[in-house]
Amino acid sequence: MKVRTLHRFIGVILLLPFFAWAITGFIFFLKPGYAGAYEILRPKTYPLDHAVSISPKSDWLEYRYFRTILGDHLLARTNTGWQQLNPTDGQPRVGPTQREIELLLKDAFTANPLRYGDISSVSDNTAKTNTGVEVTIDWTNLSLNQRGKDTERIDLLYRVHYLQWTGVKSLDNVLGLLGLTLVMVLSVLGAWLAFRRG
Repeated sequence: MKVRTLHRFIGVILLLPFFAWAITGFIFFLKPGYAGAYEILRPKTYPLDHAVSISPKSDWLEYRYFRTILGDHLLARTNTGWQQLNPTDGQPRVGPTQREIELLLKDAFTANPLRYGDISSVSDNTAKTNTGVEVTIDWTNLSLNQRGKDTERIDLLYRVHYLQWTGVKSLDNVLGLLGLTLVMVLSVLGAWLAFRRG
């Protein structure tokens, strides 16, 4: 196969990935909708109305003490990760009830009510809202993780951009490596054709 024909053949093969890279790259540059899609949602905190005296245990690497609508919280991090403790006796605090999840989330949603709307259902530590946002609570460190349809769309664009088209990691890795190899071959052939003319 002639060099020019090979160059043209590889160029045609790479039309779809190049088009996908260009479109998604332009979107990543503008970042439309990123603010809401990746907004950091946190529980709303309140001032403490009393003095706090904590005697940290020797295995604590750090700890936090704060108040939410559910009351006072004591979080401690050890080598095994975060845990939520009962502030009165230092024992592990049981997970939240559905009512506590709803109270905590409704209070947190006041930061952006247009995005989160109202809770439509709660299952385990995950709530779904009437605006299509799903919020998961990590009770051990009292953090919230939110995902909406916009988050899923942007994540899909990232998968398209990085040639993760099949959802099978090993196959997507092969596609990515093949795409990069073809780009390099196309560049080398193009340079060879350009300099050969001169």
